Amino acid sequence: MRDHRRVLLILPLLLGACLGDGSRRTLASLRDVEPDLQEVAVDDGIDQAIAGYRQFLEEAPASSLTPEAMRRLADLKLEKEFGVEGGSAAPMPAPASGTIMQANAEEGSAPASLASIARDIESKGDFVERASAASRIDYAAMPAELDLPGSELSASQGPAEAIRLYDRILEQYPGYPHNDEVLYQKARALDELGRNDEAIVVTRRLVAEFPDSRHIDEVQFRRAEYFFTRKKYLEAEESYGAIVVRGPRSEYYELALYKLGWTLYKQMMLEEALDQYVALLDHKVASAYDFDQTDDEADQARIEDTYRVMSLCFSDLGGPEAVETFFERKGARSYEDRVYEQLAEFYFEKLRYADAASVYQAFVGRYPFHRESPRFSMRVVSIYEAGGFPKLVLESKKAFAADYGLDSAYWTHFDVQGAPEVVAYLKANLRDLATHYHAVYQQSEPGTDRVANFEESSRWYGAYLASFAQDPEAPSIHYRLADLLLENEDFGDAARAYAQTAYDYPRHDQAAAAGYASIFARRQQEKAALESDKQAVKRAAVADTLRFVDVFPEHEHAAGVLGAAVDDLFALEEFGEAIVVGRRLIERYPAADAPILLSAWSVVAHSSFETGAFEDAERAYERVLALMDPGARERDAMVENLAASIYKQGERAAEAGDHRAAADHFLRVARSAPGAAIRPVAEYDAAAALIEVADWAAAAEVLEAFRRTHPTHELGPRATQQLAFVYREQGEPGRAAEEYARVAEEADAPDLRAESLLVAGGLFEEAGLAERALGVYRTYVTEFTHPIDRAVVTRSKMAQIHASLGDVRAQHAELRRIVEIDAGAGEERTQAVRVVAARAALTLAEVVHARFAEIRLDQPFERSLREKQKRMNESLKAMDALVDYEVAEVTAAATFYIAEVYADFSQALLDSERPSDLGAADLQDYEMALEEEAFPFEERAIETHEKNLELMSVGVYNGWIEKSLARLAKSMPGRYAKFESSGGPITSLETFVYRVPASLIAPPAPEAAAELAATDAGTVGGEPAPDVARAPLDASVVEGAEADVADGDSIEADSSEASSAAASAVSEDAPPAAPAPVGMNQGGVEDDVPSE
Repeated sequence: MRDHRRVLLILPLLLGACLGDGSRRTLASLRDVEPDLQEVAVDDGIDQAIAGYRQFLEEAPASSLTPEAMRRLADLKLEKEFGVEGGSAAPMPAPASGTIMQANAEEGSAPASLASIARDIESKGDFVERASAASRIDYAAMPAELDLPGSELSASQGPAEAIRLYDRILEQYPGYPHNDEVLYQKARALDELGRNDEAIVVTRRLVAEFPDSRHIDEVQFRRAEYFFTRKKYLEAEESYGAIVVRGPRSEYYELALYKLGWTLYKQMMLEEALDQYVALLDHKVASAYDFDQTDDEADQARIEDTYRVMSLCFSDLGGPEAVETFFERKGARSYEDRVYEQLAEFYFEKLRYADAASVYQAFVGRYPFHRESPRFSMRVVSIYEAGGFPKLVLESKKAFAADYGLDSAYWTHFDVQGAPEVVAYLKANLRDLATHYHAVYQQSEPGTDRVANFEESSRWYGAYLASFAQDPEAPSIHYRLADLLLENEDFGDAARAYAQTAYDYPRHDQAAAAGYASIFARRQQEKAALESDKQAVKRAAVADTLRFVDVFPEHEHAAGVLGAAVDDLFALEEFGEAIVVGRRLIERYPAADAPILLSAWSVVAHSSFETGAFEDAERAYERVLALMDPGARERDAMVENLAASIYKQGERAAEAGDHRAAADHFLRVARSAPGAAIRPVAEYDAAAALIEVADWAAAAEVLEAFRRTHPTHELGPRATQQLAFVYREQGEPGRAAEEYARVAEEADAPDLRAESLLVAGGLFEEAGLAERALGVYRTYVTEFTHPIDRAVVTRSKMAQIHASLGDVRAQHAELRRIVEIDAGAGEERTQAVRVVAARAALTLAEVVHARFAEIRLDQPFERSLREKQKRMNESLKAMDALVDYEVAEVTAAATFYIAEVYADFSQALLDSERPSDLGAADLQDYEMALEEEAFPFEERAIETHEKNLELMSVGVYNGWIEKSLARLAKSMPGRYAKFESSGGPITSLETFVYRVPASLIAPPAPEAAAELAATDAGTVGGEPAPDVARAPLDASVVEGAEADVADGDSIEADSSEASSAAASAVSEDAPPAAPAPVGMNQGGVEDDVPSE
C-alpha cells in the first residue's frame, strides 16, 4: 500500500515531465536541418519517465489515472523511438508556405522563391506537379504534465507497444475524455511506421467520433493529403472542404482552400476550383495582405502560383470571356486586374499573342476607367509588336489614343499629373498615328483607301492638338494638319487650321506663312463653293485677311490681299466696313500698285453711295475718274455713278423739304455729267421740285425745255401732265386740259389713256368747255366700259353736263343707261355703282311723280280721276322700285315722295272741281263726302312721313327726312313742331308697307251721292289699287351705301346737277310739266340734301 501511495504521489510529476523542453523541434522539421556532428550528452529523462509510468501501471490498482498513464507511456515510447513529442495542450500551427510548396514529400523540393525564378521555363506539367504536391506537416507534441527523475527504463517494445497501449485504452476505457489524443497518437505511430493505410482508418474514427477535437483540422488535412496523393479526389475534396467550412479560424484555412482548388482542378471542375482560389485571394484581401510585398517570398510565390493555376482554369474555360463571365457571377474584385494580367502573360509565354492581347483588351473593355487599363493597353501594343502584327499594332495604338486622350472620360477619374508615363506614351502614340496616316495618304491613289487615310490622319492630328495644345510641337503639328486638309481640298477646314496655327500660339517661325496660307485656302474654297455658300466663304476670307494684315502688316502680300478683302466686302454689301477697310488700304499703302488703289477708291465710292453718303461718293467718283485712263471701258459707268450721287443729293434735299436745293442738285447733273442717262430724270425732278415751291414760271421753263431736249423720253407724258398742272395752277385749265388730251392721244397703255381722258374732261369742265368735256367723256365711256363704277360715274357727269346745256333728253338717256348698266352688273355691282344708279333712278322717278302731280281733278270728274289714279300708280311703282337699291338717301326720298303722293291725292280731292249743277245742300254733302274720302289719304301721308323718321334710329338722317319732319310739323304741329326745332329722334323702326289708299270716291254726281258714300274701300274708280309690299330696310347696307364713291366724283352732286333741269322738261312724249306740289324737288335731289 505504501508503494502504491508513493506512485500516486509522483504521477503528477511524471506527467509534468513529459512536457519536456517546449522549444524542441519536431522530427519532421529537423529533416531539413543539416546534422550537427558534435558529440552531446543524451538526456535520460525519457527513460526515467517510461520506467516511472511502467512501475505505476504495474503496482497501482486500476483507477481514473490508469488510462492517462497508459497514454503517457505510449507517447513517451514514440518520442523515444522517433524523436517526436506527443500531443501538446494547444494544436501545432499550420505548416509554413514554404513547406506547402514542397514538390515531393519524400525527396523535398527547391525553395518556393525559386518557383517564380523558374517560371519562364517551367512547363504546365511541371507546374501542376510542383504546385499541387502533398504538404509535409509535423505532428503535435505530447503533453508533459509529469516531471520524472532520470532513470533507465526498458523501451524494447517501442512503437508497437505504444500502439498496443493505445488500443488497450480505447478498448478498456471507451469513456476516457482524451481518446481523441489516443487516436491521434495511434495514427501518428502507424504513420511513422509507414502503415499509412492503417493510420487513415484510425483518423477516420477520430474524425467521426471527435469532430471537435483540437486536432481535427490537422487530421482532416492529413487525410486530404493522403487521398490527394493517391488521386482519390472526391475523398480529398471532402476533407479539404471540412476545413474550409470552418473558415479563417482554422490555421489550415488558406492551405485547405489552395489544395481544395487543386483537387477540383484535378477533377476538371474548373469553375468550382476558381471559386476556391478566389476565396483564398478574398481572404488575403480581408487580411490586409499586400499583394505587392516582397518580404515573404514563400507567401508571394504561393499567390503567384494561385494566379497561375487560375490562368490554367480560365484558359481551359475559354479565355477572357470566361474571366468576364466568372467575375460577372462572383462580382468584381480588387485583384481582378492581376488575374487578367496573369492569364495574358500565360498566353504570351505560350506565344499566343492574339489571346494575350485579347485578355488585356477584355479587361480594358470591362473596366475602362481602371488605373491599370492604360498600362494594359500599352502592353497590347507591345504584344502585337513582339508578334510582328503591324496592322494590329496600328489598331491597338488607335484604340489607346482614343481611350486615353486627355479629353477622354478616363481622365475624369484620374489626375493626369499622376500618370506621366501614360501621358508620354499618348503623345508619342498620337504623333506616330497622325504622321503614319498622313504619309500613307500622300502615297495613296484616288479610288483606294485615300479617304480613310485622310480621316485617320486628321483625326489623330486633332487628338494630339486637343490633348497637347501647349506642347512646343503643337504649332508644327497644327501646320501639318492644315497641309493635310489643303491636300484633301477641304479648303474651309484648312483655312481655319492655318489661322489657328498662325494666331493661336506664341509667335513661331511658321506663323506668317500659316496666316497667308489661311487666305489662300479661303480663296480656293470660294472657287469650289456652291453659289449659295459663296457669301459665307467671302466673309471668312475677309476676316482672315484683316487679321493677317493686323498681325503681319509688313508682309509682302499685305496690300494685295487687303485689296481683295475690300472687293469682297463690297460684293457682300457690307458697305460700311468696305469704306473703312478701303480707306485703310489707301492710307496705309499709298505706294501700292495703281490697280489696287483704283479698285479701293471705286469700292469707297460705290459703298458711300450705297450707304447714302452721296457727297463722299461724289468726291470718291471724281478721284476714280482722275485715276482712270480716259479710254477705259468702265469710265462711262463711273460717269453715270457720279451723276447718280449728285441726283441722290437732290433726292435727299427733297425728302428734307428743301425743294429749292433739290432743284439745284438736279440741274447740276447736266453740268457735271451731261451725257448721263439719269439727266432727263434729274431735269424732270427739278421741275417737280420747283412745282413744290410754287415757282410756276421756272417749272414751266424746265418742263418745256425737257420736252424739247428729250422729246421721246418715257417721262414725256408725265412731263405733259406736270405742265398741265402748272398751267392749271397758273389759272389756265384750258391749256392744262389740252395737255392731258395730248397725253391720252399719245398713250399706248390703256390705263394711262383712260386716266388722261378723265383728267382732261374734268379740266375742260373747269375751263367751262362743256362740249370738249362731253367729247372726252364720250370717248372714255365708249372705250372703257369697265370698271363699271368709273363708267357710271362718268356717265353721271355727262348727264350733268347735258342738263347744264338744257339737253334733257340726252340727260335722261344717260340716266337710263346708268340704271341699265347697274341692272346688268351682276357680280361687278358695287356699292358705288348702286348709289349712282339709285340717284339716277330717283331723278327719273321724279319725272314720273311730276306727271302725277300735274293732273288736276277737273270735270268730267271720272276721266280726270282715272288719269290721276293711273299716274298715281305709276309714281308709287317708280318710288317703290327705288327701295331695292338700299341707298339710305334714295330710300328716304322715295318714302317722302310716296307720302307726297298720298298728300297730293288727298289735296287733289279737296281741290277738285265741283259739279256746277249742285245746290247748296248737295254741295255741302258733296264737300263732306270729299273730306271723308280725302282724310284717309292724308292719314296715310302722315304715317308714311313718320316711317321716314324711323330711319333716324339706325343713324340715317338727311334732307329727305328733314322734309318729312317739316311736313309732319305742318300737319301735326302739336306733335312734331318740337322735333323740327330740337331734332329729337324717333326711336323705333318697324317693317312697313307702301300701298295705295284703300279707296277713291267715284265722281260725286248728285245721282251718285249714295253710291259714292258706299264705294268699296278696295277700289279706285272701279279699278283695284295694287298693294306694293316692301321688306324691312337693311340698316347695315344703308349705313355704308355710298362708301365707295370717290371724293372727286360725288354721286350726289352728279345726281343733283344732272336733274337740275327736270322742272323744265320731263320726257320727249310727256305733256308740259305742271307746277310741282309744295315741297317737291324741282328736277331731282335738292342742293341742300346732305350726302350720306
